[in-house]
Amino acid sequence: MGAASSSYHPRTLYLSVDGKMQKVIFSQHCSQYDIRELLCSSSNIPRNTAISLVDSEGAMVPIYPAMPTNTPNCLYKVVPQSAGQAGDKEDMFQNVLTQVADQFSRINELKTEVTNRMAMLEKRVELEGLKVLEIEKCKNDLRRLRDEMTSRGGGRMNCACKYNFSDDGKKLSPRRDVPSYPKYTLSQETIEALKKPTFDVWHWEHNEMLSCLEYMYHDLGLVKEFSINPITLKRWLLNIQENYRENPFHNFRHCFCVSQIMYGMINLCNLQEKLSMTDISILMTAAVCHDLDHPGYNNTYQINARTELAVRYNDISPLENHHCAVAFQILSQPECNIFANIEPEVFKQIRQAIITLILATDMARHGEILDLFKNKVDNFDFTNEEHIKCLKMVLIKCCDISNEVRPTEVAEPWVDYLLEEYFMQSDREKSEGLPVAPFMDRDKVTKPTAQIGFIKFVLIPMFETVMKLFPQIEEMMVQPLRDSRDHYEELKQQNDDAMTEAQVKKTDSMPLGGKKK
Repeated sequence: MGAASSSYHPRTLYLSVDGKMQKVIFSQHCSQYDIRELLCSSSNIPRNTAISLVDSEGAMVPIYPAMPTNTPNCLYKVVPQSAGQAGDKEDMFQNVLTQVADQFSRINELKTEVTNRMAMLEKRVELEGLKVLEIEKCKNDLRRLRDEMTSRGGGRMNCACKYNFSDDGKKLSPRRDVPSYPKYTLSQETIEALKKPTFDVWHWEHNEMLSCLEYMYHDLGLVKEFSINPITLKRWLLNIQENYRENPFHNFRHCFCVSQIMYGMINLCNLQEKLSMTDISILMTAAVCHDLDHPGYNNTYQINARTELAVRYNDISPLENHHCAVAFQILSQPECNIFANIEPEVFKQIRQAIITLILATDMARHGEILDLFKNKVDNFDFTNEEHIKCLKMVLIKCCDISNEVRPTEVAEPWVDYLLEEYFMQSDREKSEGLPVAPFMDRDKVTKPTAQIGFIKFVLIPMFETVMKLFPQIEEMMVQPLRDSRDHYEELKQQNDDAMTEAQVKKTDSMPLGGKKK
């Protein structure tokens, strides 16, 4: 009983009815309709009459079970509503409900809009967070598609390059953002391996190769010597990478290979003790830039097809001239100028030397440059500028065509990629009625025949000449070339034996008289 009575909690209202106080008691569990009926009965008002409850000051009091109670000193009054008043209040209530519904609808719209915006921003953040390698792959796919569309359009290829120098106002868009390629921390094992020709270049992603190149510039003291801003160095390297096309052979990985071998030769030959820091910077930077924006078709094609590059450079090393031009287009941007803090005269010297070295990579000049070096090597003078200039030209030539000094498993894939690029060119030359070099013709060349002559008559003579000045390269570079020559000669012999055996079997299967039955 006690529990039941304590849960009742009646509520009391004091009304003024005809000048008298009327006391109304009701349960908090009563419905709003019951309370209205009770108030009508207490105030002598017919049931089902619309009423209002007002306090002593004339303010309306809401009617509901938990409504505020009053005291005998502050009486409520029950007032019948006219039909108009009731209708007005009902309309007002309906308007309020409509406005509330509109607000909820607007809130839902805003919620949907905010959700969509957040999804869009999340997607954008996700896209912005892609690795540089993935972004570059998209760009390179677009470049390749563009080149394919150009080639299928009929007529001769114009070897479209990223830079159209006929438009003087067009330059490379500078990267003002802080470079964000994923940082790769070099282990001590990697640091030591970087200095050797045995370094396996196939195990590294683009961001890792960028980190290795960045390390080389720091390790050689070039960043300190030339007061290179580390962020500028990163940005320059990224722009270098972006301006190598996705060719089978002449791509950014080839750039890295040449630069890594140059770094290795600087260490192996102790060049820092024999050359100036300016010379070291020239060697490394020329190696990094030596094939920028290579279109995948060599000078012979450019000249025979009368491409834009051949016309611009008057058939004189059109590709190498273009590589130089792109290199200094990049350096002309303040955000990418790693030589921004040196004196103008020193920069002029560096620029001219880099151009000289990149132009020296034109294989049409191979005999000329090697003969020049042979005439100096027996009495080489490290204090003679002409001797140093000649040495630097030979060094970059060695690095440019150095794949065969690497282990066979590292070197051989490069042969496949080079032949793929050669065959693409020879196929185009055939379709355009241009001369085709036998060593690039898929119908005439094999891997062994392509390599044996190149190793015997180009690589070994050049490296053996350099070995006269730097005997320490024999074990690490010259002997691997001899081994590679032997490998391909053995492979050629196997191929020849297989062809002879096949021919014998074919002859034996022929009936007398030389005709098949």
